[in-house]
Formats: sequence, C-alpha cells, structure tokens
Amino acid sequence: MFEITEDGEQKILAKGGRGGLGNVHFTKPTFQTPRFAQPGEEGIEGWKILELKILADVGLVGFPNAGKSTLLSVLSAAKPKIADYAFTTLVPNLGIVEYRDYKSFVMADIPGIIEGASEGKGLGIRFLRHIERNAMLLFLIPADSQDILKEYDILLNELKKYNPELLDKKRIIAVSKSDMLDEELMKEIKKQLAGMPFLFISSITKFGLVELKDYIWKELNE
Repeated sequence: MFEITEDGEQKILAKGGRGGLGNVHFTKPTFQTPRFAQPGEEGIEGWKILELKILADVGLVGFPNAGKSTLLSVLSAAKPKIADYAFTTLVPNLGIVEYRDYKSFVMADIPGIIEGASEGKGLGIRFLRHIERNAMLLFLIPADSQDILKEYDILLNELKKYNPELLDKKRIIAVSKSDMLDEELMKEIKKQLAGMPFLFISSITKFGLVELKDYIWKELNE
C-alpha cells in the first residue's frame, strides 16, 4: 500500500466511520426529550501486515554458518547468538562499527540465505527484504567452502530472483576463516576471484579486519 521512510511521516491505514449524534444533540427548548438519535457510519475493517525493513549501511550476506554473527560481534558491541549449527541467527541483528576519528557505520547481520530462499526455502524471503535498505552488501564466504565462486553465484542469484535492483548495490566478498589458509591456498582463491573486489579476513585472529573497515568506509563515502 505504501512505505514510511521519513521520521514522523504519517499515513492513514484505515479510515474510521463518521460519528453519530446522540439524542441530546436534537434537544430544543420546546422539545426536551427527543427519543431518536443519528447512528454513526461503520469504519474500514481488515487485516494489514506491517513489515519492518532494517536500515543499515552494510548488510552481511552469506549461507548459514558463514561466520556473519561472529564478524558482527568482533567489529561491534552487538552480541548475536553464535553456535556451530545452521540458522543460529533467526532475527536480523544491528551493530555499530566504530571507525577512525570517532566515525562509525551500521552493519546488519541477516539470517543465512540458502539456495531457493527467494522461493521460500529455509527462512525464505522473510529477511531478504532487509537487504533492500542497505547501502552496501558484504558477501561472507568461509575459506573452507568447497567452491567459493559457486557459493557467491548462488547467493547473487537468490538476490537477483528476489529483487534484481539489489545487484546495483556496491558489494565486496570477504573470505572468512582465512586463518585456516596457507599462502598456496590463498593464491588459488585469488585466481578464482580475479577481477572481483574481495578480502581475506579472520574474525578469530582479526586478520584483515582493519583493511575491511577501510574498504567499506571508502565505498560508503565515495
């Protein structure tokens, strides 16, 4: 029906009926006790669903257990639930990431996306809408993924099927859990992702996190 995007903005969801007039309204000096009144009109009734789209500068996109919640907990003061099973995150979490010189940006941890999410699989499209309000998308793919490029393509395809305009947003790939990689494996991944913006990071050792924040800040403020 509509969207509310401004602070203090108001919209009429359903109109109430016109009020009636009681018998007192019809009293006159010569007619003190009227026994009639004017009934009111019925208002609009119905069920409406209100959907909240979370506002954040950066949206974390990835399969379940890619390390999104861990990254958010390390970069911000947010305390999302973290466990070693899929769909640990059931609701979006927001965290304020502090940057240099007292600057900051907001990062959103979205529940994991799986292949077929745009058709309702997994947690389906319940949370894909939150990505629509993000200025930038951070694709988090673990270093131990069988095929990093394929995983990225699956995620990108789900976003495209849900809303093609999402592909117009700035995006970067972060290869998480990179503390598991040696130089040889890093070279292989660099070949796979050649031509794409990507970084190696590790939330546990904090490897690459400063570079990641630098990249995000630069992209957000271009």
